[in-house]
Amino acid sequence: MQVAIFQLSLFGINTYVVFDTATDKCAIIDPGMINTREQNAIRQFIEAKTLEVTHIINTHLHIDHSIGNTWAVKTFGAPVLAHKDDEFLGRSLSAQAAAFDVSGQVDNVTIDHYLTEGEEIHIGEGVLKVLHVPGHSPGSVVLYDEKDGFIIAGDVLFAGSVGRADLPGGNMQQLISGIKSKLLTLPDSTVVYPGHGTATTIGREKRFNPYLAS
Repeated sequence: MQVAIFQLSLFGINTYVVFDTATDKCAIIDPGMINTREQNAIRQFIEAKTLEVTHIINTHLHIDHSIGNTWAVKTFGAPVLAHKDDEFLGRSLSAQAAAFDVSGQVDNVTIDHYLTEGEEIHIGEGVLKVLHVPGHSPGSVVLYDEKDGFIIAGDVLFAGSVGRADLPGGNMQQLISGIKSKLLTLPDSTVVYPGHGTATTIGREKRFNPYLAS
């Protein structure tokens, strides 16, 4: 599968469109659009490539990763997939907006399908495997495309850093343990597409990430 990256304005969130060129099916991952310009960028990309949105996936339900869910659902009519352990965050999006001083209408998120560890999400002929890696939030997941060698990491792992663990449900020890057992065991060449910032690789993070030193 191929990955299109949209770097948006709310906390520098990366929203991804992952698409299968053989079938023109796609998923929108972590919709963070907060204005018409950002919505149009996603919509125009999908229309230009004549893609069909089959899934809207949240790696977790912090506001920057899910504030665009309502628009995406209304526009494309696809189901929302997220882990059940983050459902409390989806139900409190308006409270999150107040806490982070995000203005405008904010709708809570309804999960249509609960993601589980090891589950495979089929996007046309492509497959994303669900890896549950809590610690940044209780329901944080990483999406692994083994065939094409990449992960969509949400706020679990960044270039040179890891997710913060000081928000509700966070646990740094749990986060580091999950990264080491589930992500650093992937091939070194695996590309890491994070929720914020630039892409990296598993091999690079093994060698240089100060949070993951043995």
